[in-house]
Amino acid sequence: MSGFDLHTHSTYSDGTLDPEEVVELARSRDLAGIALTDHDTTEGVERARKAAELPGLVVLTGCELSAEHEGDPVHVLGYEFDPAEPVFAAARERIRAGRVTRARRMVERLRDLGVPLEYERVEELAGEGSVGRPHVARAMVEAGVVPDVPSAFSPDWIGTGGRAYVAKEAVTPVEAVRLIHGAGGVAVLAHPSVHAGARAVPEPVIRAMAAAGLDGLEADHPDHPPGARDHWRALAAELGMEATGSSDCHGALYGYRMGVCRTSEATLEALLARRPG
Repeated sequence: MSGFDLHTHSTYSDGTLDPEEVVELARSRDLAGIALTDHDTTEGVERARKAAELPGLVVLTGCELSAEHEGDPVHVLGYEFDPAEPVFAAARERIRAGRVTRARRMVERLRDLGVPLEYERVEELAGEGSVGRPHVARAMVEAGVVPDVPSAFSPDWIGTGGRAYVAKEAVTPVEAVRLIHGAGGVAVLAHPSVHAGARAVPEPVIRAMAAAGLDGLEADHPDHPPGARDHWRALAAELGMEATGSSDCHGALYGYRMGVCRTSEATLEALLARRPG
């Protein structure tokens, strides 16, 4: 087995595969291990670990924490923290509750724009997971408003700053790093070049996160062009951080891309060695 995919999603957030299917896909891609990083939740991790027992596949505790800077999303991956640590657990719960309010308000705005959408369908699509914009987008596809999920993430609809966009309940990027560290984990900035149509994370924000102890940058990502990957690797080296690679696999949602970008065992060891205390 070769390498780790440190950014994967299941039906506990906006992925289309349940945790057991995520593990099976990872095994089929000859990975040594994964981090299950559902949005603002760790609920699927134990199911994934149980499925990974025989034959052995490492499943790291993880989540993708929602942060924002000036209205743009900044996603921070947390690894190997204590899910029960009360301050971080409370923050994740608050953000998840805000997701419901946000989705309802986006549906209301879409209905004001003439879109025949019901929040109940969005909730059905979310299932057991944390409701999010991709579920609203999938409901829009079903309603025939847009041809596919990416088309929903535009200024016309629910893209950042779009007509039906609603800002999420989130923490600041620096707060995200501190919450993860406070729970004994390590923090990595996810896909710094692009997210859901937003601009790249500004370098001053990354430097402020680094000053707060950010442990790594997700340099290798399917949506990063080669030049961007080189840039983020160089910045990680300059700031004394690790540069990771991950697929951000959501199952069918963006293509079954598990393992297309990987993190070596040596890099993962160096990353986890940075855990507080």
